Amino acid sequence: MYRIAVAKGDGIGPEIMDAVLKIFDAAKIPLQYDIVDMGKWVFDKGYSNGMTPEAQETIESVGILFKGPMETPKGKGVKSVNVTARKTWNTYANKRTFQTLHGVDTVFSKAGIPIDITIVRENIEDTYGGIEHMLTHDVALCRRFITRPGSYQVIKYAFEMAKKNGAKRITCGHKSNIMKLTDGLFLEVFYEVAKDYPELRVDDVIVDDLCMKLVTKPDLFDVVVLTNLQGDIVSDLCAGLVGGLGFAPSANIGDHISIFEAVHGTAPDITGKNMANPTALLLSGIGMIRHLGMMETSAMIENALLYTLESGVHTGDFGDKNTPSLGTIEFADAVIANFGKEPAHNPKPKIADKYVTPTLFKLEQNAMMESFGEEEESIVGVDFFIESNLQPNEVADKSIEHTLDLFKLVTISNRGTQVWPKGSVFTNLVSQYACRFESIGDAPLTQIDILELTKRMMKDFKICSYELLNKWGDKKAYSLAQGQ
Repeated sequence: MYRIAVAKGDGIGPEIMDAVLKIFDAAKIPLQYDIVDMGKWVFDKGYSNGMTPEAQETIESVGILFKGPMETPKGKGVKSVNVTARKTWNTYANKRTFQTLHGVDTVFSKAGIPIDITIVRENIEDTYGGIEHMLTHDVALCRRFITRPGSYQVIKYAFEMAKKNGAKRITCGHKSNIMKLTDGLFLEVFYEVAKDYPELRVDDVIVDDLCMKLVTKPDLFDVVVLTNLQGDIVSDLCAGLVGGLGFAPSANIGDHISIFEAVHGTAPDITGKNMANPTALLLSGIGMIRHLGMMETSAMIENALLYTLESGVHTGDFGDKNTPSLGTIEFADAVIANFGKEPAHNPKPKIADKYVTPTLFKLEQNAMMESFGEEEESIVGVDFFIESNLQPNEVADKSIEHTLDLFKLVTISNRGTQVWPKGSVFTNLVSQYACRFESIGDAPLTQIDILELTKRMMKDFKICSYELLNKWGDKKAYSLAQGQ
């Protein structure tokens, strides 16, 4: 008997969760459900992370969370419970599989174009770090973190999953043509990991081109791995290819804890009306029991679902409007009635169970992920982000007054575009500049040197923030301004 934590969710969550658990019980799956308190109503009771301490303790003790859709209160300054859960337990890989479902009509199914795409999205870092500051009244800053260890975790998982599932191709979606350091690091790690998988076809695509190709020739792709925000957008795009989020399962995989969930909304307009479609949550649950090694049972339930959809059985949100739709529980009953039947299209093979005993850890401290380069590290300058409504030449004149013998003012940019020493009067400005000082002759600097320059610059400017300019060996670890 496996213990799993179950959070039913908000809105239609409890209804679709009850329907899925009814199917699992009918299939006699050896699961014990520990119901935990998470969601909007928990926020409303004053728990800022959307879960009770008892819920967190239970989930960390069993290692598996099966959850329905959850709502984050608007306008209360709280973070999404969904994102908080993924980040708290380091479920670094979000896996979402999108397949043609016969009985769910789409543009591509009508054209006879089969879709079978797996998106693996980095789940912890990127803009989903949610680290934001107002630098001035007019300027907001979001810090985007991409790390080498974090990239390695998700990319290694994607390659291992692709190899295990017999994939032929794995693609990295990225924007390293513009974000050369952040996306560039992700792409660099992708090709480092790829060296260990010569049996897979490996390539990369700029993310905007990827989106265009996905909506024109989706059958070209197999496994795609992306950073967090780009992966979020692309995975929802792929959901649209197969009928919407109501048919999109989601798994969040970590080394110690994994989360399986429906990622669609809570649909408050139909809550309590027995109208909701449980398919996405059921597919996520099938992925969960497959994750636990119940291969034969997962195939039996999935084949019953596929047979049900092929037969034209549907809830009110899809299917032939000329045939009656079923309610949530009635749809679950239809799936149960079709246990043992196989669909005409893409039946799932019966594979012997490979029961997995979850390895639960009582961790004493946080894991520190760190990699070390062989290159010598040095500080060669600083970027000051200052508030000013002066013209670029005036900012430059005042900044040059404060330079010490160690520094030279190299460039001033506004919203990432160089405005000094070269620029255009047609470049619109906001009241926040980046002033870049580099050491004379690239001589190494100390943080004390930076502090002395900081104090001098503060005489004329409010310094909103600053970043050190680092070098690893001969390689600059900072980007240039547009036009520099």
